[in-house]
Amino acid sequence: MDRIDKNEFAEKFRDRTKKFVVDNIRLYQSLPKTEEAKIVGRQLLRSSSSVGSNYRAACRARSQAEFHSKISIVVEEADESVFWMEVMIETDIISTEKIKKLMGEGNEILKVAASARKTITDKKNL
Repeated sequence: MDRIDKNEFAEKFRDRTKKFVVDNIRLYQSLPKTEEAKIVGRQLLRSSSSVGSNYRAACRARSQAEFHSKISIVVEEADESVFWMEVMIETDIISTEKIKKLMGEGNEILKVAASARKTITDKKNL
């Protein structure tokens, strides 16, 4: 992959992680107004917003170590976001059908970020 391709990918993925945040905010706004939905929804908001903000920070990293640190947070927070979505389904706060697409996107973001982290880890270990 040449330099332009990497920059293009990073920009598209940055947009994708921001859309993930926006979509999670919209999901939160549509949740039932119960106390448990608010609590679990806020947890999802925190973790999903961290995905977007930390990926953005990773793009501005000044070193491979800083990139590794930020992308590791993205991995953790994307995984946590999917966890909170699973909790919402299992507690009947929301139907699988309503959250399936967003959960799929969370899993895709998790895979991409984990792959990027593995690449950096492998480079550090050479």
